[in-house]
Amino acid sequence: MAATRTGKPRPATVPNQAMRALRGDLSPREFATLVRRRAREIGEHVSCDARYIGRVEAGEIRCPNYAYQRVFRHMWPEKSLVDLGFAPRKAARRTSPNSDRTVDPSTAPSTALTTDRPLRPTAPPSTDPAVGPAVPVGPPDPSHRYDEEDDVLRRTFLNGAPAAAAAALGMDRLPQSAAPPQPADPAASERRRVGAAEVRGVEQVVRDIRLLDDVHGADSLFELAGQSLRSAYLLLNDGDYNEATGRRLQRGAGELAISVGWLAHDSNRLLEARSFYSEALATARMTQDAALEAHVFSNISFLAREDGRAREALRAAQAGQAAAAGLGSERLRSLMAMREANSWSLLGDRRAYEQALTRAYALFDRGPRDADPEWMSFFGEAELAGQEAQCWARLGDWERASVRAEQAVGLQLPHFVRNRALYTAELARDRLGRGDLAGAAVHGGAAVAMFDQVRSTRIRSMVAHTADQLRAHSSVPEVRTFLERYDDATAA
Repeated sequence: MAATRTGKPRPATVPNQAMRALRGDLSPREFATLVRRRAREIGEHVSCDARYIGRVEAGEIRCPNYAYQRVFRHMWPEKSLVDLGFAPRKAARRTSPNSDRTVDPSTAPSTALTTDRPLRPTAPPSTDPAVGPAVPVGPPDPSHRYDEEDDVLRRTFLNGAPAAAAAALGMDRLPQSAAPPQPADPAASERRRVGAAEVRGVEQVVRDIRLLDDVHGADSLFELAGQSLRSAYLLLNDGDYNEATGRRLQRGAGELAISVGWLAHDSNRLLEARSFYSEALATARMTQDAALEAHVFSNISFLAREDGRAREALRAAQAGQAAAAGLGSERLRSLMAMREANSWSLLGDRRAYEQALTRAYALFDRGPRDADPEWMSFFGEAELAGQEAQCWARLGDWERASVRAEQAVGLQLPHFVRNRALYTAELARDRLGRGDLAGAAVHGGAAVAMFDQVRSTRIRSMVAHTADQLRAHSSVPEVRTFLERYDDATAA
């Protein structure tokens, strides 16, 4: 006798005619290949095949996950999700189990691992001179008030690996200020098995963080991502896995620590960022993972530069170049050379800066490679121009800085909303340095207009500095308009 399915029936599906029209004369397999190819252009990896295309066109997938959303925005930047025949994510979450990656938040296991002890490190705290000693990482701030958008972001993390990790280990809810509970039953003390599914979940959380940061900035994500990192370390420290799974899990935890460190950096929590990077570097060194080491040195150099530690930034950039040398990615080597160029500009050594800049462009012009790391999706022509603009600004060449910052704004892909806001804020600062008060005000106003989309303390601080410098010139009409918009935005 055939098995009978029980439970609520799924709502009727409506074929997605818009996506079918966009496929045109291509077969589902050819169209899937095109989607995967376009995904690689922005550093995204999706397992799109003919079956997935069939599910989309049949209306079974009412809203694609964030990775596919990013790819579709890249393929058709002028179209919204609704234009592509999908339902808005909120509507899909409320009414349908057919979205390809949504879970009802009321049934998702909790990952709020609110403990005031620091994460247990996988190795002793690093004393590497490039990062300094690690500091304890505190719990999420209980006074933080999450609005509706924060709740959407929280569910993104709840639906990923951390929930599965905590639930699998019997630790989906840790008591406040307590160590992980020990099982009362001796037979239950056996370590829980961790396999490929849990590791893939950790890796997916890293991708989700990067995607959400591209759109929203760090401020809404930092606490949530910290909770995910705690869950990842529960897997790493309390799970039972084979050697191959362990290597993957350590790399995933290291990449997640870097991502959380970046969110701390962009939220102006620099000491916490150093701690996360220290943990990631310890993991990279312990596992002899050159790719992870290059990534963390890139971020350490950036952080040190922003904190005014030029020599440390230079040492980290050079260490990153050494780690990247044998990885086969010219774009990664280009980024490391640009990190070195930034350090020389901070030191005021124009000759060394220009040599490193020339090397960065030469490596970039060799083009992308299959070995390019997934996390480098942000490093395109716009980022290269934006980084160069920052260097010229430090050297006091405001004309060149303005030109390159304007190019960065124009070259930036639409879905990198946060970086577009950053380059716009930089352009306002550069115009001010050039003495163009009206231009600084206009671009400052454009950055303010993105405040409701991007939550980045670092970007807001840049705009605040421009506003402070312009207040003495409120008689200029453009400046007066900008200051009014800025004051209204920051008072809201």
